[in-house]
Amino acid sequence: MPATHQAPPWATEIKALTFDVFGTCVAWREKIASALASATESKLSSASASNSTSSDTPPSEQVLSRARSLTQEDWARFAQEWRKALGASTRSFVPDETPWRDIDTFHHDSLVDLLAKWQLDGLFTPSEVEKLSLTWHDLPPWPETIRGLQLLGSRYHMAALSNGNQAILKDLNSQKGVDGSSPLGFQRLLSCDMYQAYKPNPKVYQGALRDLGLQPGEVAMVAAHLGDLEAAKKEGLRAIYVARPGELLFDAHEDKIKKAREWVDLWVEEGEGGMVEAARRLGINVDDVSDAAGVLG
Repeated sequence: MPATHQAPPWATEIKALTFDVFGTCVAWREKIASALASATESKLSSASASNSTSSDTPPSEQVLSRARSLTQEDWARFAQEWRKALGASTRSFVPDETPWRDIDTFHHDSLVDLLAKWQLDGLFTPSEVEKLSLTWHDLPPWPETIRGLQLLGSRYHMAALSNGNQAILKDLNSQKGVDGSSPLGFQRLLSCDMYQAYKPNPKVYQGALRDLGLQPGEVAMVAAHLGDLEAAKKEGLRAIYVARPGELLFDAHEDKIKKAREWVDLWVEEGEGGMVEAARRLGINVDDVSDAAGVLG
């Protein structure tokens, strides 16, 4: 693969990139499912210990039996439902009408609801549920994310534009790659609590443009979700699609994907190199170390 690519004409007009975070920059499925399974295993172990001195009300035998029956595959489905519940809640949110709840609150409340739905109500104490709900603050970047962000940051202003609140974005922004070398390192954290609206509401993209001080044609949205990109595109931003495993589950069927290829400005398919490939297609020399030593620091 060549180090550079013939960049589209609009690449030189772009001054900033805004990034979806959950699913696009960080991977959540394995971490969330593992955290749920591990917490359950710990709970089952403590419940079976004869010398337990906890003052908390222990789970019922029925709940414990239900928990013992769950497999890692079940927890993966649970994690998927948790993520979908969040999406449903944010999409149904109406600015200036629906009472505001940030993502940490959504994560907590939807976890409580799901535990009841899965007949696991009472398995965890309130403090344990709270701790589990904060697992979303500690998600690993995709393998090439940090390198790709460094490359892109050598040319563009870099901003997270996420449904996450400031607290969760600050924690995720400090997440390092598998080699422990560098954090995500976004220069700006644009969270939806700043706009009292959630993507894909137009207020979010309009607010981001206002805070960046840029015109729509000077910003490109980077995401693994077509709904996010479509909404950004309607506000005049460029759309860069970076496919991630499983994230198309949140979009429509084949016909929508086919049509999306007509309006997405840059499309990076799974297995093509993720963020690094996006940088290459924008004309950045991905083999030049100096290219990655730019504005991200």
